[in-house]
Amino acid sequence: MSWIGWALLSAVFAAATALLAKVGVAHVDSNLAMALRTTVVLFFAWGIVLALGKHGELRSLDHRTLLFLALSGLATGLSWLCYFRAL
Repeated sequence: MSWIGWALLSAVFAAATALLAKVGVAHVDSNLAMALRTTVVLFFAWGIVLALGKHGELRSLDHRTLLFLALSGLATGLSWLCYFRAL
């Protein structure tokens, strides 16, 4: 599939995320809702990595790559905290 197809799927799933999160956060603390969502993402992402046999590549990552991925993860977490609070 080309990048356009992946971009369109990303937009569809982002829209679904917003709709589902709005309904899901209606009767729960926003931090708890974000933690539950993050847990699902964690298991889903690691499931894909393990199923594709890519977990061995962890050893080859350099410190710069790890640093920027960690900072990106922190930014994502802060973004999600604000997003769920806004919902």
